Amino acid sequence: MSVYNKDPNELIEKTAQELKSVVKAPDWHIFVKTGVSKERPPENKDWWYIRAASILRKVYINGPIGTSKLSKKYGSKKNIGHKPGRFYNGSRKIIRTILQQLEQQQLIKQEQKGVHKGRLITPKGKSFLDKIK
Repeated sequence: MSVYNKDPNELIEKTAQELKSVVKAPDWHIFVKTGVSKERPPENKDWWYIRAASILRKVYINGPIGTSKLSKKYGSKKNIGHKPGRFYNGSRKIIRTILQQLEQQQLIKQEQKGVHKGRLITPKGKSFLDKIK
């Protein structure tokens, strides 16, 4: 079975468990918010690995993809009180750091396909995701 046939939530949870041995969360991940629109840091202690698994899945499906497109996907609407909410992008620093960690493990790589440039999944990354049941 490929990534397209699997339930995304289950796949991301299982991939996050596998990525714990591959990727190391930085020291500052405890204190950081995931975007401008958030008021507090995430409550889940494993949020770094869940985000890394989600980014790996997005690169597999949508690659080549860059940090700006990914930050739009992880953005949300900010509560501004009585004014209407406004959409803000997610944190690019978090996305960039995760992409660099996945590149070091050779699960993704930077490449240009025609006019599109960004990160693409490697054969090692494809087999990593396809093996997860």
